[in-house]
Amino acid sequence: MKVIDRIKTFAFLVWRSQALKYAVVIVAGVLIVGFLDENSLWNHLKNRQRIEELAEEKARYHAAFQRDQAKIRELDRNPKAIEKIARERYFMKADDEDIFVIKESYDDVDDSQTPKPDVSDETAE
Repeated sequence: MKVIDRIKTFAFLVWRSQALKYAVVIVAGVLIVGFLDENSLWNHLKNRQRIEELAEEKARYHAAFQRDQAKIRELDRNPKAIEKIARERYFMKADDEDIFVIKESYDDVDDSQTPKPDVSDETAE
């Protein structure tokens, strides 16, 4: 009870003093505007940082878009480019060709066991 009485007494003294009254109101206002409100200064700063991150992401996507557009224009102009992509990515071949896919290493495979073929090892016929 003594603590509550001391708090009441302090609050009463603060409220009676003109300078402290204004100081309490200003501090409370700064706390509300700065941190507690949904439109607070803190949220404003976080939103600015997010906007900068999104602008950087937009620039990366725009660069990727321009690069892809250049590839599409190249494919439209050059039929050899389509053939190159078909051979490299999809392992397509001409009728008189054979394709061998060589993996980089089989270090983890025993010589006594035959490796299981992967889907990527098969060629489209």
